[in-house]
This record gives sequence, structure tokens and C-alpha cells, in this order.
Amino acid sequence: MAKPILYDQSSESFQAILRELGQPSFRLNQLEEGLYQHRYMSFGEFSTLPKSLLGALDERFTLFPLIKEKAITSRDKQTEKFLFKLQDDNFIETVLMHYEGRHTVCISTQVGCPMGCVFCATGQMGYTRNLTAGEILSQIIYCMRRLAEDGKDLTNVVYMGMGEPFLNYEEVMNSIARLTDQKGLNFGARRITISTVGILPRVCQFTEAKSQVNLALSLHAPNDALRSKLVPSNEFYPLLSLIEASKKYTDYTHRRVLIEYALIDGVNDTIAHADELATLLRGMLCLVNLIALNPSQDGGLKGSPREKVEAFRDRLMKRGIQTTIRLKRGIEINAGCGQLATIQKGK
Repeated sequence: MAKPILYDQSSESFQAILRELGQPSFRLNQLEEGLYQHRYMSFGEFSTLPKSLLGALDERFTLFPLIKEKAITSRDKQTEKFLFKLQDDNFIETVLMHYEGRHTVCISTQVGCPMGCVFCATGQMGYTRNLTAGEILSQIIYCMRRLAEDGKDLTNVVYMGMGEPFLNYEEVMNSIARLTDQKGLNFGARRITISTVGILPRVCQFTEAKSQVNLALSLHAPNDALRSKLVPSNEFYPLLSLIEASKKYTDYTHRRVLIEYALIDGVNDTIAHADELATLLRGMLCLVNLIALNPSQDGGLKGSPREKVEAFRDRLMKRGIQTTIRLKRGIEINAGCGQLATIQKGK
């Protein structure tokens, strides 16, 4: 059986463990400093803790739960994708993207995804389990260390990789608590974004938490009939209820919602769709982020051509909806939105 993950433990757990091992209280600061300030990935990296304590911790815990099985870099060197093996021999993928002046990691929150969105490779591979907070944090820590090799810092974290974050709400929020804690990784909440297809009870819970973390809603259609075909969860949480909840979020937090919309050629990309979307979002504090659907292995659906994407954007802007077109990254290495699927690990 796999050992518990050290990065899953809270300060209170650390205190109890150290007391049990007969260690003085100051060891807590040394332990947490190693984990969160130095971001250690092996017990051998600790220089301030006695070997007897490190041996006892090594017997009880796994320090770093990810094993890098594969790393792929895009031709333009702007995207790196990592395939990680977990302790139970499951796999996840994590993507590190480089832009002018910023570096963003796209992290996974589940092994696979249960949502079954028809245009998403992860959704089509099915669901295995939720990740723990430590497994989520470890993806960030790995990428922080990777960037440090080049003298660079991580600037943004997006919970947009494999899985639906709001179906793993507690562990996701636990990971964010340690990510933003001054005694943790001390990362700014406003540089973090959670993307959801719209798990209504969790959207409401997130609103009440008054978090400074950004919220992104994956919409992809302007009406229930079309969205239910693309995003099966729409049958449980239809559009109007999600829009109402999103408006409550903006009213409560005074923060805008990012509306994600993947344009699929001949499916959801007409001017009529744009008009319908503009009507749906009217009066809402939001930013629409458009992206042509990325290619997937089955090739059944295709992304809209550039001229359609621009026409869709222009129509929304004319209707008073702030809209941007997302810059694509890592498409040829299957690192783009909707492309992550660990069934590719052997290829």
C-alpha cells in the first residue's frame, strides 16, 4: 500500500507527528521551510533536519508523489508537457506554458474526467479518481523548480488540466490554501484561476467563500439544446441557472467571470450563436475567451477557421461583450485545451 504523502499533511498534522517522534517544536518551521520555501522533492535535500528524523519520516511518508515518465517540448519551445506517474500507477498530465513576461502552469485535479464533454480528449478517456491536495500541489512545485533552473518564476496557475476541479472541491481548495498561505508557497490568489463546466452547488459554495481566486466558466454554447449535446452536465445544471449563479458571484465578489468558449466549425460558431450568447451574457461582469477547438485524435469535430473566430469576436464586441481570442500553445504535442489524455503515454 502506498505511503501517505507528506505534502498532504497540514501544520497541525506535522506538529502531532513531530511530537510523537520526540522532536522539539522548532523542527516544524524547518520542515515547512524545506517543503514550501525550498520546495524539496526528496528527503536527501533537507540539510537542517537530523538524519534520524529524516529516516523516521521516510519510513512513514512519501515526500514527492510524482514520477516524471515523459517530457515533451513544443517546436517553438514555448510549451512543455509532463506525463507524471502517481503512486498507484495512474497517470496525469501537466502543461507549462511560456509567454512574454509570464509563465503559466495548467494543472490536473483528477485522473481522467467524469464529465464526458464530446469535444474533450480527457472527458472521453473516462474517470479514475480525484487527486489529493498534495498531488495537485506537487505539479506546481515541480514546475516552479523547472523554471528556477532557468532563473525564472512561475507567474500564474490555472486549474484547467485533466478533470473537473469542482468535483474535487475540498482537495482543490486545500491545495489553494497552501498555495496562497504566507507560510506555504505564498502565491498570489489573483494569479490563480479555476475552470469549471458549472457544478452549480460548488459555484455557489465558491462564491460564499469570497475567494480572490479567479473563476472561469466553460460554456461552449449559447442555449441548452446545443450545450446539452456538447456538455452532458448541462442536463443537471442548465444555462440560466449557471448564468444566475455567475451573476451572484460577480455581485458578491465584484470580480468578473471568465467565459470560455471553444468554437467548433459548423456547430456553435455562427453570428446567430454570437448574438444568442451576447443576449445570455447581457449585464454580466465577464470576459469571453474564444479559442478554436483544438484537434483531437478521433478527428470528429474541427475547430472553426480564423475568419469565423474573428467574426464571432467582432459580433460579441459590437454587442458590448468584452471578448478576447486565446493564444494557442503546444497543439502539436497535444498540450492544448481539451487535448490532455494519458492514453498517449506510450506514443
